[in-house]
Amino acid sequence: MQYSRTVRAVWDPRKYLSFSEQRDRPAHDLLARVPQRPARRVVDLGCGAGNLTRLLTGRWPDAAVEATDSSPQMVEAARGNGVDARLQDVRDWRPAPDVDVVLCNAVLQWVPEHVDLLRGWLPALPDGATFAFQVPGNFESPSYRAIHEVLAEQGWDVDGMLRADSVRAPAEYADVLADLGAEVDAWETTYAHRLSGPDPVLEWVTGTALRPVRAALDEPDWQRFRAALADRLRTSYPARADGTTWFPFRRIFVVAHKP
Repeated sequence: MQYSRTVRAVWDPRKYLSFSEQRDRPAHDLLARVPQRPARRVVDLGCGAGNLTRLLTGRWPDAAVEATDSSPQMVEAARGNGVDARLQDVRDWRPAPDVDVVLCNAVLQWVPEHVDLLRGWLPALPDGATFAFQVPGNFESPSYRAIHEVLAEQGWDVDGMLRADSVRAPAEYADVLADLGAEVDAWETTYAHRLSGPDPVLEWVTGTALRPVRAALDEPDWQRFRAALADRLRTSYPARADGTTWFPFRRIFVVAHKP
């Protein structure tokens, strides 16, 4: 997964993929709304461990498939999955003249200025190209509030550790892209993920939002933070009698097509 140059916490592919069924669902739903037209080159921008890349290869078997990610750990995992991924920061990517489809799954939330990137990328794509992305829209969720509260209570620099909320509403993205001449399909979905295992919401956020926190804290402070956060999350997301936990998660989807 790609992210802002200001965030350099290490990705752990095993931790991230421990909820792969739930994390992959938005990518499938996004891809389902992308027109299935012939494509010369398809880009998986922020390919992670290569799960989505394989979907693109299957859907466009005759296209050149380009996969990039800014995490060395994720690039290594993708290559281990048979994907010819290369290391590149999302802000350095520029579309080649033959790019007909770009998929960007759960990446742009890490880049505060990603709307400016969209304003540069769309005009550079050829006519007929499609740019599709999805981002989490859960910054107001109980899990994020709990992370902020525990960090503040323990005296840590919240703004220095956590990414800023730069995600826009669907209509805001639609406005930006329509002004660039694109045909836009924008929507949002809140998934009710049913998670299992001990402290599943804590484990979920450990694989994503808490990476910068983990990188900044030494082991004793990290364990102290985790223990306090786990208590808060158990209250916000109580376990069912069968041991599973419902975890609502809002996602924002945009498919922009250049006519």
